[in-house]
Amino acid sequence: MNKKNTHIEWNEQSCISTNEEYKNTLIGHLGILFLVSNNAEIRATMPVDERTIQAYASLSGGASLALAESIAGHGSKLLCTDEEFPCGIQVSANHIAMAKKGETVLGIGTLVSQGKSIHVWNIDVINAENTLISTARIVNKIIKKH
Repeated sequence: MNKKNTHIEWNEQSCISTNEEYKNTLIGHLGILFLVSNNAEIRATMPVDERTIQAYASLSGGASLALAESIAGHGSKLLCTDEEFPCGIQVSANHIAMAKKGETVLGIGTLVSQGKSIHVWNIDVINAENTLISTARIVNKIIKKH
């Protein structure tokens, strides 16, 4: 059995590979791009455009949650062994401010707790002025592959 990861290995090449891997998924369709991050956090951007806005030309809360879940899911995936995969089981979020069409938001995910079967992440979504747009707490259950 592979040893469980206790830290995240993340470099420019893994970032390119990750974005290519997610190209034809919800992550790719929403324009989410993972950035080179460090062991303490996972970062990704998402455009506020026709794919992610609601009727009033501002960022949809659902799109913010999709960004948050994508960051937490990817972060947990990096921490799993080859015989495991993460599955989101709980989301709690608050939407604090609006982001307007044409902006790009940045999601910053921080691992709060890494247990054997549960990972807890905090994700803050901010704009270019560092205004907090949304904050989310994501819980991922770590499932054994059969």
